[in-house]
Amino acid sequence: MPDIVVTFFILGIIAGIARSDLQVPKAAYDTLSILLMLTIGLKGGLALHGRLDMALVPQLAAIAILGGLIPLACYPVLRRLVRLDSANSASIAAHYGSVSAGTFAVALAYGQSRGLDIAPEATLYLVLMELPAIIVAIILYRRVSGSRSELPAVLHEAFTSRGVILLAGGVLIGYLYGADGGGSVAPLFLTAFKGLLALFLLEMGLCTARYLFPFPWQHWRLIGFALAAPFVLAFAGAATGHLLGLSEGSALILATLTASASYIAAPAAIRGAIKEADIGLAMFVSLGITFPLNVMVGIPLYHRLIAWMG
Repeated sequence: MPDIVVTFFILGIIAGIARSDLQVPKAAYDTLSILLMLTIGLKGGLALHGRLDMALVPQLAAIAILGGLIPLACYPVLRRLVRLDSANSASIAAHYGSVSAGTFAVALAYGQSRGLDIAPEATLYLVLMELPAIIVAIILYRRVSGSRSELPAVLHEAFTSRGVILLAGGVLIGYLYGADGGGSVAPLFLTAFKGLLALFLLEMGLCTARYLFPFPWQHWRLIGFALAAPFVLAFAGAATGHLLGLSEGSALILATLTASASYIAAPAAIRGAIKEADIGLAMFVSLGITFPLNVMVGIPLYHRLIAWMG
């Protein structure tokens, strides 16, 4: 049986396919996403309190570099094999190099339910991999297209995006106050984590159904990419985790993040920086294909891969 939170995602897909009048109001969805990202950051910060060590810097730097390398690997595949134009190749490469907070939350819940050892700094992987891919993909597009979009504006938008502010802010607050200082607010966030995630996934299921029906079979090459890329990227993430000596749970988080595709931070940044790109196409593959693939079947398979490597 899948984790119970995944069944809420499946319920959302079924409701969407059936054209039910079920919907999560936009204000409620915005509130859920804010609470979820703040909770993820806070959990990581509380766990890091008193344990942050400079010895982690090389490990975290390697993970950030991995995030920047993914779009460089994806771009030529999208350009030459999938046969997309340069704008959409760079856009989708950015989405696959950047990471999904929702997928991270599902992997975290999966690992915790199985008692896996997940290091407190694993939350930092999410923050560190969010930005490099977006920046690298935009720079890559500027080089191949001769675009003159202002990089400082792109960097400002990336670093001040809602996801980065909430995740980094949550980590900082949790780290500064610890379990004792944060005891008055921690129960509100930490106890409700799975409930928040379940409601968030219900809305993600409804969104996924909208992107899947009618199914755009004309993009069969891109669909193939969206089905294959998560497993290839997960292997790269698992191998990196193995080389860095990460625990089984932390390696699972890293593998899942490398397999995921952004549908929150990347669309916001790419929409302004690569105006020629079709953001709907990127959302179709990241949210319509890769997200459900990861949360329904991918994460348990990545766990088996990591156990085999160990």
